[in-house]
Amino acid sequence: MTGRLRVGVAGVHGHGRSHVDAALALPADVELVAVADPRGGGDVPTSTRVFGDAADMIDEAGLDIVVLSTPIPTHAELALRALAGGAHVLLEKPPVPSVADHVRLTSAADAAARAVQVGFQSLGSTGVPATAAAVASGAIGDVLHYGAVGLWSRSEQYWRRTAWAGHRVRDGRLVADGVVTNPLAHAVATAFAIAGAHAPADVVTVETDLRRANDIETDDTSSLVVELRAGYRMAAGLAVTAPRRHEPYVLVRGTRGHLVYHYTADTLHVFRDGAPLPRTYEFTRTGLLADLVAHARGGAPLLAPLHRTGAFTRVLEEIVGSPAPARIDPALVRVATAGDETFRIVDGIEDAAERVAWEAKTFRELGAL
Repeated sequence: MTGRLRVGVAGVHGHGRSHVDAALALPADVELVAVADPRGGGDVPTSTRVFGDAADMIDEAGLDIVVLSTPIPTHAELALRALAGGAHVLLEKPPVPSVADHVRLTSAADAAARAVQVGFQSLGSTGVPATAAAVASGAIGDVLHYGAVGLWSRSEQYWRRTAWAGHRVRDGRLVADGVVTNPLAHAVATAFAIAGAHAPADVVTVETDLRRANDIETDDTSSLVVELRAGYRMAAGLAVTAPRRHEPYVLVRGTRGHLVYHYTADTLHVFRDGAPLPRTYEFTRTGLLADLVAHARGGAPLLAPLHRTGAFTRVLEEIVGSPAPARIDPALVRVATAGDETFRIVDGIEDAAERVAWEAKTFRELGAL
C-alpha cells in the first residue's frame, strides 16, 4: 500500500486506549480516521469519526487497517468483515475461541491477500527470537522442558468488568475469559514462540488442572502440561490470585543449566551450571501496530501473525472443553481489600506455580492446592 493509510480502532476504552495512542503516535502518513465504541470515542482528534458500532465503522470508514479490541466473542466475525472490506487487521488476544475459527480466519486472510496480526505484545520483542537462539546454541545443554509462570493479582471487580468477563460461554457463544486464555495468555503464547510451536498440530496433548477462588464460571488459578510435537513439554502455572504482582516469565530447563525470559521486561537471564551468576541480556520491542503498518507498506514479515498462534488456540480450545474449574479449598483462600476493590488470595500459589514450571507437573500431580 502507498499513500496515506487509514486506521480505525474498535474498542477504545481500557486496554483499547493503548491502540488509539499507538495510532496517533505513527507518522503523519498514517491517520486515525475512525474509532468505534458504544461508550463513546473518548479523547480523539476532531477529524476522527466516532461510531457506536464496530461493524458500521468497518463498512463506512474506508479503512486500510482495522484494530479490534472488542469482546472476545466478536473477534472472528468482525475480523472476517474487515478482511472482506480489504483491510489488514490487528486482532487483540485471544484471537478466536476455537481452532475451527482460527482456520477459517487464516483462510480468509490468505484469500483476501491481507494480514492478521495478533495482539500478543510480547512477540514484538527481539528477546523472543534471541531466547530461542540461546536455547538452540546449547548454552544450557539439551532442552528438558519449557515452562511459564504468571502470578498477578486481580480483584473480584475485575471479573465483573464486562458482561462476558469470567465466562466460558455467554449467550451461546464461546468466550474463554479464563486466566490461561486471557489475562496471562501471553505466558503461553511466548513459551510456544520460543519453543517453535506455532500450528494447532504442534500440540499433541493438553493436560489441564483448572481451579478458581472467585465466584466465576472460568478459571483464575490454573496449571497445564502440554506435550509438543517436537518431543518437549511446556508446563504453565498461572494465577491472578497471588498476593502481589510478579514479573511473568518463560523458563527453559536444560541438562547444563536453565534460562528465564521475562517477557514483559524484555530481559533474558541465562543460568549455566557451574557459573556463580547468570548472564543477563536486554532487548528492544516494536509495537505491533507499527509492525503491521510496515507490512502493509512493503510486505515486511509480521512479528505476531495469526498463523503462528494456532498452537495457543489449540490450548484455548482444550481449556474450554475441559471440566469446569474446581473450587479451591476455602481454607486456602483469604480475602483482602485495597480501596474499593476486594481480592481473593490463594495461600501457597507462588510456590505452587513455580513448581509447576520447574518440575513440569500440574498442581494435581504435585499435590499442591
